[in-house]
Parts: sequence; structure tokens; C-alpha cells
Amino acid sequence: MLDLVTLSQQRAVHAMEHFLIVLSFVPEDKLTWSPSPTAKNALQIAAHTAVTAGNFAKMLNERQLPQNVEEHLARTNAAEAALTTLADIEAAFRKNTDDVVAALATLTPEEVDMRLDSGQGWDAPMTWLMNLPAMHATGHTYQLDYLQTCWGDLEVHF
Repeated sequence: MLDLVTLSQQRAVHAMEHFLIVLSFVPEDKLTWSPSPTAKNALQIAAHTAVTAGNFAKMLNERQLPQNVEEHLARTNAAEAALTTLADIEAAFRKNTDDVVAALATLTPEEVDMRLDSGQGWDAPMTWLMNLPAMHATGHTYQLDYLQTCWGDLEVHF
């Protein structure tokens, strides 16, 4: 049977690959299309997903959640804005997912069982953070799928 670390590593890689496959079906002329002025487009969703994988690796390495949410979001937003091409986004996503896999490999059994303080009045089990890279990428994969249906692409790209 697979241990939780190995399973989390495999799920993170699979979710990244799945996201990139679905992203590959976004036509170039639709990368910056969004259904409303305040909605993210496919390129912004992809940049966010790539950058956030790196955030998860940092949290895993530090064994803690971001304690200053405003600073964390400002850094994340700046890193996302810096990714403007599909090639840069894919490279960042692959590197950050590699970092997640490496960070997961450093967890001891005691650390897998620990709880993480959010600094905001709640805590979460490390197992939640271990699964978050895959859950996050999967959720944004579904966003891309939805955008594709908005412009009439009704094929399944999963």
C-alpha cells in the first residue's frame, strides 16, 4: 500500500499534468478571454495555479501556513503577474510541482500527524496541506473546462 507522502506526491504530479493537458486545448485567441470583466481568463488561472504550487512547497518546507495573509497574497499576485506566456507558466508549474514533491519527501511520520496554525484562529492537519497541491490544481482544471464550454468547446479534454 502507498504511504500518504507517496500518494500526495503522485496526486500533485497527476493534477499538474491533467491541468496542463486541459490548458493545451485553450486556443491562443481565447487565452485572455473571460466571461465577464472581473473574471479571470485562462492565462491568469494558469499563472495562479503555477505560482500557488510554489506557495504550497514553501508551506510544506516551513511546516507552517502563511501567517501574514496580506503579504502572502501580495507576493502571490506579483509572481502571477510576472508569468505572461504559456511556456513560462508551464515551466514554473513543473518546477513548483517538483518542489512540492521534494518538500513532501522530507516529512517525517511525526510531521505528517502535526497540525498547522493558520495565525487566523484556525488550524489544519498537515495531511490537508499534503493534499492541497492536487486539490488546488484539480479545482482550477475545472475552471478551464468551464471557460471552454463558454466559447462553445463541448469536447471532453480530461
